Amino acid sequence: MTLTQPLSTTVLPQPFPASPGPWADEPSAARWRQRPLDSHSESVLRRSALLKNLSPDVAQALAAEFETATAPRPSTLFAEGDPADHLYVVLAGKIKLIRHAGDGRENLVDLLGPSDQFGDVSLLDSTPRTATAVVVTDARLARLSKAALHEWIARHPQLATQLLRVVAHRLRRTHADLSNLVFVDTSGRVATELLRLAQRFGVPYHDEIRIEHDLTQTELAQLVGASRETINKILSNYATRGWVRLETKCVVILDRERLAQRACPQTMPTQLALSQRFPVNR
Repeated sequence: MTLTQPLSTTVLPQPFPASPGPWADEPSAARWRQRPLDSHSESVLRRSALLKNLSPDVAQALAAEFETATAPRPSTLFAEGDPADHLYVVLAGKIKLIRHAGDGRENLVDLLGPSDQFGDVSLLDSTPRTATAVVVTDARLARLSKAALHEWIARHPQLATQLLRVVAHRLRRTHADLSNLVFVDTSGRVATELLRLAQRFGVPYHDEIRIEHDLTQTELAQLVGASRETINKILSNYATRGWVRLETKCVVILDRERLAQRACPQTMPTQLALSQRFPVNR
């Protein structure tokens, strides 16, 4: 896998939009528009945490309130400290959430893909953004304004329950991650993160699962809470054992069961979901 520069030399992303391409000629004010969604995009949006348990009629009406846009990598959607004015859902592509230290170093908080929702918590407590959202691969996004969200919550109180579930899920994951940092060795955390990425981004091929995560090894290390050098050694060890195959910004899982045995005990729900999504042919 390709190595990246040290953290101290990381170039921070430029404000959205950041790079030329088919988006460059489109006026910024026209970038976000309310427009009918194609059937695939609507299906992805309705699987988001905010919409997935709503009645079909309510979900369809709420989906119509979203604006959509495309964004090239490495556009910055919003920056840490910005005022919060929209909730976002990924329709296609990948988005990373990062936090910056005072000395310029950055840490990857999460990697998001289709149907993942972000930027919602700051809308609930009216505080500035706590992370920066950067486009990892050219993306299509939907967003809902703060005013529209509050209006819909007032008319449909079940949306507040939906958002509480989102917050509770993230809190449980944060507690699990903190526990793993204390009680689980780095190799176990790497196996756990690979299974998580497989469940979210994996593509099956026979008994293999191909994970095109599009991250650098430094960013993978940040997800796990370890150094890049340590991650390199662990992934190389997994490859030698025949558990994975390493490609550029991609990991192919060859032996899911061995990897699951090495992972943290708290990943059992992830392992079950993975088994249901990618049945092993015997």
